[in-house]
Amino acid sequence: MNIHEHQAKDLLARFGVPVPKGVAAFSVEEAVAAVDSLPGPLYVVKAQIHAGGRGKGRFLELPEGAKGGVRLARSKDEVRAHAAEMLGNTLITVQTGPAGRRVQRLYVTDGVDIDREFYLAFLVDRASGRIAAVVSTEGGMDIEKVAHETPEKIVTLTVDPATGWRPHHGRRVAAALGLGGDLAAQAADLAAKLYEAFVALDASQIEVNPLAISGDRLLVLDAKMNFDSNALPRHPEIVALRDLNEEEPAEIEASKHDLAFIKLDGNIGCLVNGAGLAMATMDIIKLSGGEPANFLDVGGGASKEKVTAAFKLILADPAVRGILVNIFGGIMRCDTIAEGIIAAAREVDLKVPLVVRLEGTNVELGKEILAASELDIIPADDLGDAARKIVAAVKGA
Repeated sequence: MNIHEHQAKDLLARFGVPVPKGVAAFSVEEAVAAVDSLPGPLYVVKAQIHAGGRGKGRFLELPEGAKGGVRLARSKDEVRAHAAEMLGNTLITVQTGPAGRRVQRLYVTDGVDIDREFYLAFLVDRASGRIAAVVSTEGGMDIEKVAHETPEKIVTLTVDPATGWRPHHGRRVAAALGLGGDLAAQAADLAAKLYEAFVALDASQIEVNPLAISGDRLLVLDAKMNFDSNALPRHPEIVALRDLNEEEPAEIEASKHDLAFIKLDGNIGCLVNGAGLAMATMDIIKLSGGEPANFLDVGGGASKEKVTAAFKLILADPAVRGILVNIFGGIMRCDTIAEGIIAAAREVDLKVPLVVRLEGTNVELGKEILAASELDIIPADDLGDAARKIVAAVKGA
């Protein structure tokens, strides 16, 4: 689950992380009123969407070359003008794709003089099973570009969960940033607080970019946070921050049925059990010349009702021209899946090609149920066969 920048900064501030003062605004008038509560005389008006690259983005409704989604202002009139241009318009960035995101809230913050910018993030390192701190002197830039072109400028250190964050970790962060004296002490203290927040809130990522030197202090000028969805039941205060306007409607509907679903840009719907198998299925569709329309993992114990909900999700996408069902029956029995497929196909009045590959527990019974249904289902022997058949069926259609 992602949250907005202003929400992330509010959370981090509770842990003592230094952030400039700022106010969230949902209207032009609220943005203008925010100026009265900020020190000034420089203000920053920031579009709030769940995507990076806002400063270099462009608004779909504005002329080419217009200012992006992060703007400086020196008066209420400038704040008003920026807010009026941003709110309600569509911001396109490198992370939103060409469709962009509609800006429905702003964050008006106090402007600060920036001497230097850094990058600091905490995330889960799957390889080591530890929390990792990623540190770079190249703040304010695309960290992926830095990693590709100058990887030596990125330092990664992991934290042993048995000991947690220790003073030597803070010293390593400060050294990686090239800081000394009081700034080094500030960096070590800030990193410790970010780690504390990461653990306490069950975060999966905290990204600070940039972390800036302003005068004699370090400040978090931008922050991105997301959280482990499995831990959200014990954090109702974080769940309350969820902005459904920033999520795909299909993904919201999927969460109601405990389905792992991500919409993609292709035309072949995928219904699979298991995340790894789902990714392999998408890969093989691509290798066979097709384009997957979604990632959908129904989990290990899907009921007929869950499979029906999955079919409805897939078919809600008008781009879908065919469906590939790929099931390995371990915990989930193939006969249960077969019954769910038949129920779903009849309920949604399926009119696109459907290829089904079953393997595992009760596979022969599952195949018999499908064959006896008299539905137009194309059986497949293995995953490669299934991918070739659905791609051919979609192209033929």
